[in-house]
Amino acid sequence: MLNLVRLRESAAYADGREASGAEAYKNYARESTPIFERVGGRQYWIGRFDCTLIGPEAERWDLVFIVEYPSAAAFVEMLRDPAYREAVQHRTAAVAESRLIRLKPQPSGAMFGQTQ
Repeated sequence: MLNLVRLRESAAYADGREASGAEAYKNYARESTPIFERVGGRQYWIGRFDCTLIGPEAERWDLVFIVEYPSAAAFVEMLRDPAYREAVQHRTAAVAESRLIRLKPQPSGAMFGQTQ
């Protein structure tokens, strides 16, 4: 799954607590990582957003990473876990905009953008 995340400057917690978006997202990561790992998830790649070369100039992302799950069922298992559901409040408070794009691996071809 390709994750593109833009954080809020200030987290928007429903209970009014104060934190930066980055702090809230760190709380989400800390609390959700054990569940993510238990279902077999792993972070496959992470990078720092630099600039958009083709696409909307105003579009920017604070976090760009790819995670891998052993199956779609493992991802759903994580979403249904009560501890994960508690942790997701931090993500909701932290994130201003995001994209979660499910990708299907393909064998790589000889040229970029092509499969075998």
